[in-house]
Amino acid sequence: MKRSDVEPHEDYGFFGPGSVVWKVWSYPTSLTVGFQRAVVVEELDPPLVAAVHGTQGIYQRPRTRYDRTLRYFAMVAFAGSREVCRAADVLVKVHSKAIGHLPYGDGTYDANDPASQLWIQLTGWHSILYAYERYGPGKLTAEEEREYWEACAVAAELQTCSPDDIPRSRDGVRAYFEQMRPRLSASPIARQAMNHLLQTELVLPPTPRWAKPASFVVGRAQRIATIATMPRWMRELAGIRQSRLLDVLIVPVMKASFAFVHLSPRLELLLLRRLSPSTVPVIAPMKLGIPPRNEEVLTPAEARARHGFPKPAEAHLDLRARQAARVLGDGKAPSDRGLIESQDVLGPLA
Repeated sequence: MKRSDVEPHEDYGFFGPGSVVWKVWSYPTSLTVGFQRAVVVEELDPPLVAAVHGTQGIYQRPRTRYDRTLRYFAMVAFAGSREVCRAADVLVKVHSKAIGHLPYGDGTYDANDPASQLWIQLTGWHSILYAYERYGPGKLTAEEEREYWEACAVAAELQTCSPDDIPRSRDGVRAYFEQMRPRLSASPIARQAMNHLLQTELVLPPTPRWAKPASFVVGRAQRIATIATMPRWMRELAGIRQSRLLDVLIVPVMKASFAFVHLSPRLELLLLRRLSPSTVPVIAPMKLGIPPRNEEVLTPAEARARHGFPKPAEAHLDLRARQAARVLGDGKAPSDRGLIESQDVLGPLA
């Protein structure tokens, strides 16, 4: 990829050069093992997996669903503030479609529910950091880790959850997961989703016959590496089996592989294009050292005021109410309005 082909961002968004977010999220562990771990672990939350199962996106269009979700993850860390605010705003519309009755037990689910959004936020940021520590350069300093969780709270302002609910330390994050543990469930749809999302080959483009063995090895290695980051209790709950020997042996393999890839930004972008084409324009300016048009870092509040977006928790309340009435009241299928509109921001659906 040539530097001249890369479009600079409008600004540095919410983090920028020198931030611990750029340090961790720019390492190749993040958008591979870290991201896969996040989407797999998320499925243990009953309301979340009900929303995933209800839309069927991961089964009907696994590659585009993975591509669009990975693009959003990367945008939060690296894109310009206007672009991120727009993505966060349209995501509320997309999530308005994911509403319904829980398939197991009483109650309803809503993908915009703050509790579900908090679960997504913390499993995502924790998984990215954990993959970096296990297969990357190692643990952050105490100061860097404090900055990391403060940054997580900043990013939470782009969700419908409250940044006040984000723990600011590793101990706080552990306490949150312990609090959530009794609420987690490996229902049949959760197990189905987790095993499906562990199949890396489903999100790769068609592979020539001569390259299929290599593609299989890469996919298998990432699956092993992702499972190795999951605690034993979680694997047992989900019925996922993997030996302790594989957990140990995969570490030097992945550390060496990621370190090699990280030597060349262009190689990183080449491999990312294969995994998630729509994410490349988001990350390329950072990888190639192309500064934004305005070299400034904003807060989400400053960005919303400048670009005219409401807080996600307060956005599109009429649409969300209509979707709830349509699905929960009338028993009809939800409108696809938000999903269709999102294509200009998050990438095509097919």
